[in-house]
Amino acid sequence: MQLPDRGHPLDFWGQALGTWAIPEEILSQAESSPWQLPVERFAGRADDAVANPGGWSYERAASALPLGGSVLDVGAGAGAASLPLAQRAGLLTAVDTSDAMLQAFAERAAALNVDAATVQGSWPAVAVDVVPHDVVVVHHVLYNVADLEPFVRALTNHARQRVVVEVPPCHPMSWSNPLWQQFWGIERPVSPTADDLVAALRSLGPRDLVVYRWQRQDLDTTPLADRVDLVTARLCLPPERRPEVEVVLRELPPVQRRDVVTIAWAGSA
Repeated sequence: MQLPDRGHPLDFWGQALGTWAIPEEILSQAESSPWQLPVERFAGRADDAVANPGGWSYERAASALPLGGSVLDVGAGAGAASLPLAQRAGLLTAVDTSDAMLQAFAERAAALNVDAATVQGSWPAVAVDVVPHDVVVVHHVLYNVADLEPFVRALTNHARQRVVVEVPPCHPMSWSNPLWQQFWGIERPVSPTADDLVAALRSLGPRDLVVYRWQRQDLDTTPLADRVDLVTARLCLPPERRPEVEVVLRELPPVQRRDVVTIAWAGSA
């Protein structure tokens, strides 16, 4: 696979993400969206994060959050990044494109007895509708953002104290590269990486940017049948190939810890 030329870090980031597009001849055969987001899975992660708060992303956010302060969670899902901060925060605001995700977030925020608001839409298009918050958290979102500069500048402009980003070291779909080779005979990309993201962010000149590399405990308790359904859809395979996918997934060793990268910098609001 031909990689984009190394030029400006922001350009490389966007171009490298573009190479992850599923070939149209494969995508046209998909019977369901390969990008489906199961709310139950995100809700489970949020519940686990609330029950076991910790890690560098949590620490960097909590240490910048005044008692009773506000947290903006961009690409919130069910709130795994922000809900663990509920005991310290006075307000949590979630931004997401999915109404179902926002409902899951709101239900959990209510159970934690913290004031919460939701904004449905894409960042930074909805940034104009969001006031500045003390801390902005963005977990496992930036590999979906090709046009990084306006997205990141809007994050910085909405944080009074700190922006805290969490990403995996490599593209979150990298684990499926051998499966694409096995089932479709195609080579998938290896770029961009978190190092490319850091280079792109540094080019924007944020203040006090720091990077932490660590491991998060992540024991996936999703039932095998649900994982098979998800992976079959992600690979754009027809339902009749589920048994083949199940055989492959049964052979994969269980993941108990995942490498993650936390990137934090000062806000400008």
